[in-house]
Amino acid sequence: MSTTTAEPDTEDILTEAEFRNRLRELPPSAKLVAKVLESDAPLSQGQLAEESLLPDRTVRYALNRLEESDLVGSRYSFKDARKQVYFLNT
Repeated sequence: MSTTTAEPDTEDILTEAEFRNRLRELPPSAKLVAKVLESDAPLSQGQLAEESLLPDRTVRYALNRLEESDLVGSRYSFKDARKQVYFLNT
């Protein structure tokens, strides 16, 4: 899992076409999590589970797949440093 201290750098940001091509290959749960992050980021894993109505385990799997594809980045939450928050690399 890549952990950064701020929002993504310009070199980490994908073009819309690159993002869509990578996302196309992922399972539906990853697509749903990406869609939730598209409208309301950054979010914690728990917040993603609540917003997507997916089980925690499925959200974790989706986040892992999104991170492996470099579609999602994470950082520690400013509100609660014990938690990671996730955002899209677009």
